[in-house]
Amino acid sequence: MERGNQTRVGNFLLLGFTEESELQPLLFGLFLSMYMVTFIGNLLIILAISSDPHLHMPMYFFLSNLSFADICFTSTTIPKMLVNLQTQSKVITCAGCLSQIYFFIMFGCLDNLLLTVMAYDRFVAICHPLHYMVIMNPRLCGLLVLGSWCISVMGSLLETLIVLRLSFCTSMEISHFFCDLPEVLKLACSDTLVNNTTMYFMTIVLGVFPLSGILFSYARIFSSILRISSAGGKYKAFSTCGSHLSVVSLFYGTGLGVYFSSAVTSSSRITLVASVMYTMVTPMLNPFIYSLRNRDMKGALGTLLIRAVAVRDDAVKGLS
Repeated sequence: MERGNQTRVGNFLLLGFTEESELQPLLFGLFLSMYMVTFIGNLLIILAISSDPHLHMPMYFFLSNLSFADICFTSTTIPKMLVNLQTQSKVITCAGCLSQIYFFIMFGCLDNLLLTVMAYDRFVAICHPLHYMVIMNPRLCGLLVLGSWCISVMGSLLETLIVLRLSFCTSMEISHFFCDLPEVLKLACSDTLVNNTTMYFMTIVLGVFPLSGILFSYARIFSSILRISSAGGKYKAFSTCGSHLSVVSLFYGTGLGVYFSSAVTSSSRITLVASVMYTMVTPMLNPFIYSLRNRDMKGALGTLLIRAVAVRDDAVKGLS
């Protein structure tokens, strides 16, 4: 790579949100608060599920993995952005940029696949309730999660490795707050046909196919719910998948928002706002959706907080 403007050889510049220094402390406080809420909220979900034997069920096993993926997904981009805002530096190394690309794609794909697995779980629970525990046995649940991890790792590795074949021009400025693969490809001087073809192919395999599986599962679920005669039975059946449906709508709604905003407008500011919804707001809201709409989760979180307060009080007594 040649020397870029204001950057050492092999470095990129993340232009971020604004050049105005007086706004950066405000953005730092806002995004730090969002990151802490996301991290603590999803961590509480994981701890509540692991500490409550009543939640050792397939649905909550998948939910704990989804929460872990959300923590990693946000930790891929937000800490670096916070450091850049605090130090007023825009530089990210080539190795750091490639790492962001790899982990962002990996955990984004993992989120997608886990939501598909959870849709299948809800399909079995509602459409085949008598065989649910037989079908969703611990071995199958483990294989579904392991398969999701393996597919995400291999797909992300493929997309990241072929970036190494590219050469870049003197302009190393990325109009984003993290190394988004499409934005990085725009800076390449060499032919990106292989990269773009691979990216679109992986989007179909790891995006469109899982979404199709989710839509098929919910089509069958809604068909089964409509055949229930009592209103109470319909409400109970729908409430078991309401939280997951809300998360799916939020995940794909914001994801499609990023895609369409970048396709219909050349404004980087609109694309940045849409990306914030996808990378920060969705993982932050997931714990609230699952805890507020799920009585078992609310009970487990309450028990966890009571235990934490009891441990704190015991520690204070021991010191006094």
